[in-house]
Amino acid sequence: MRSLSLLLASILATGRGFQIPRTSVSTPTRLSETVEAPTEQLTTKAPDDEILRRRNLAIISHPDSGKTTMTEKLLLYGGALQQAGAVRQKAEQRATQSDFMEMEQERGISISATVMNFDYEGKRINLLDTPGHQDFSEDTYRALAAADNAMMLLDAAKGLEPQTRKLFEVCRMRRLPIFTFCNKMDRPALTPYEIMDQIEDEFKLESFPILWPIGDGDRFKGVLDRLENVVHIYKRAEKRGGKAEVTQVSIDDAETLEKLIDDTELFEKLMEDREILDELIAPLDMERVLSGEQTPLFFGSAMTNFGVQLFLDKFLTMGVPPASRVAVSSGDEEGKPITADHEEFTGFVFKTQANLDPKHRDRLAYVRVVSGTYEKGMKVGHSRSKANKKYNLAQAQALFGSDRSAVEVAYPGDVIGINNPGCFAIGDTLFTGNNRVAFPGIPSFSPEKFAYIRAPNPSSYKAFRKGMDQLLDEGAVQALRQRNDDGGGPLVSIFGLDNRHFV
Repeated sequence: MRSLSLLLASILATGRGFQIPRTSVSTPTRLSETVEAPTEQLTTKAPDDEILRRRNLAIISHPDSGKTTMTEKLLLYGGALQQAGAVRQKAEQRATQSDFMEMEQERGISISATVMNFDYEGKRINLLDTPGHQDFSEDTYRALAAADNAMMLLDAAKGLEPQTRKLFEVCRMRRLPIFTFCNKMDRPALTPYEIMDQIEDEFKLESFPILWPIGDGDRFKGVLDRLENVVHIYKRAEKRGGKAEVTQVSIDDAETLEKLIDDTELFEKLMEDREILDELIAPLDMERVLSGEQTPLFFGSAMTNFGVQLFLDKFLTMGVPPASRVAVSSGDEEGKPITADHEEFTGFVFKTQANLDPKHRDRLAYVRVVSGTYEKGMKVGHSRSKANKKYNLAQAQALFGSDRSAVEVAYPGDVIGINNPGCFAIGDTLFTGNNRVAFPGIPSFSPEKFAYIRAPNPSSYKAFRKGMDQLLDEGAVQALRQRNDDGGGPLVSIFGLDNRHFV
């Protein structure tokens, strides 16, 4: 009962995620509006060079494996941040970019999937940081629908864990190439061979080590890049949130390497491991990676920045560009895949969220662009609306955690935020052209918690109703009413996997 009381108080409160709009009329600068009688518009095909430079990556793992820290360090080495934040701030450290909600900062966990994009080495990277806790896993599943690549983050001391197993199956179902990163090598860890055996035994997935660790815990010295045959010896950054100092030396320069490692046992173990891996491990085959038979394997530490930039550099060349999506069209293309170079614009909504901006009570729909080019002011059809109804996307926003910036154009692989006037729901498809297009919907999951929700004060029922509508729009809850309910009775809410509102 205490949980329900707190939930009800949250619905009626004005905090983030539960703020009630003062009016249903949009502000003067509207991001989308409906128009009738569409006019013919030119093709919106995306340029090939823009498609090929896009990379999309979702990070998945069991709770407390270091997803948010890894996200922050990828942003640091990608040049999007000058100083990385920390989940648990100390001294001059700032909060992380992805965990911007007050509750996330208080609890030190990710509650909602976050999108961040940045440019690095000529590539445009869209990064999705997902919640690890089971209570919020439905949000993770939706984010994976928008991903083309996945990083499976493991705690090197624990190996495979329950939530990692569940999320791996979702990635396999969506046929996402998986890049495995064994994190927290700066702590006592399982041997690399034990982790490789776990992955192969449980997932029937062959590992190809690209970054091989030199020691673990306090003796973690660095990594061997097996593709380049270069050893990277690291030194912790002097400033919190800064980049680690690194020294590079060829694996064949044994004399210099032994001096840098300064540990005879670790040096001999590295040379022995190199021979074993070269002799026994099958070569890297990207076709097998894409088919889910092989995973590139990396070792490092996000906390100390060891191996993070190397992973980012490898991902640029190994990650796949925006993939095609099978869609159902009213024309002759029924059941055919829509590729990124399709003539028309298509995209789907995979997440909705309310009141992200404390200065403006808004509702935002996260749209993954599948094909074509988004252009400011373009008119699009809606998979659930009438054929002659079009929506004018007057403005879209690039997302970077809680920060936003207006975008004039967006290409396949990008994730943009558009104003949601109340008609966009999770799984909806937006498109241009004469043929109606609808991508397969994003599945919801069976409920796990049931509760009766009532407004304690009849005079506040309108605000209560609006708060519940916002939760339903976000997909945070499901709702049923009793038979013969005239609308004034108790609302029966069914809480699924995403139980963020029980505190």
